[in-house]
Amino acid sequence: MFIVEETIAGADAVQIPKQRGESLLDTAVRYAEERHWDVVPGTWTEVVDGVYACSCGDAACSAPGAHPAEPGWADLATGSASAARRMWQKQPAASILLPTGRAFDAISVPETAGLLALARIERMGLTPGPVTLTPYRRTEFFVLPGAAAKLPDLLRTLGWTASSLDLAVLGEGGYVAAPPTRVGRHGAVQWARRPTRENRWLPDAEELVPSLAYACGRDR
Repeated sequence: MFIVEETIAGADAVQIPKQRGESLLDTAVRYAEERHWDVVPGTWTEVVDGVYACSCGDAACSAPGAHPAEPGWADLATGSASAARRMWQKQPAASILLPTGRAFDAISVPETAGLLALARIERMGLTPGPVTLTPYRRTEFFVLPGAAAKLPDLLRTLGWTASSLDLAVLGEGGYVAAPPTRVGRHGAVQWARRPTRENRWLPDAEELVPSLAYACGRDR
């Protein structure tokens, strides 16, 4: 259940739900069943003699326990709850990866800018889609697919370029790690805004980019 909340100072005291009580298997099945998101198991975090390591075996892994486990991962992604259950029954510790460019794209910005933008968006009366917080201090906003193609023109209209802001879009061929995936010793991915009935209909990128660009510009 996504029920325990803590308050992060700043950004108008945005509430950050923590996850507890659900296995990765149950959560992956629920994403497929309730949100109709494609899911695919990735690598997982192992602890050997008190040291966190990625199941891929690379001691220098940049995303330990939170990246695709094999080259053909995109073809294995499924929106079937029963298929997802079978996948995680084989490897219950596997991370939950959500391919982007299918049900949604994800706009990634620094955590501070993301929380500032989130507060601004909600003050404007807009409903953001689900938003994650990663252990690498990034916020990822779920929006309708196609955001990657729209972003350059949207930013140009606002007087920015993508290269001038720490703002990126994960679209076709990409993925995000979903809560409660753990990223090595860094911690777990969390929901800043969890999936609910109210945000089932995702916003278009053009609804959020002005606030995200403004916040990124302030955070430079």
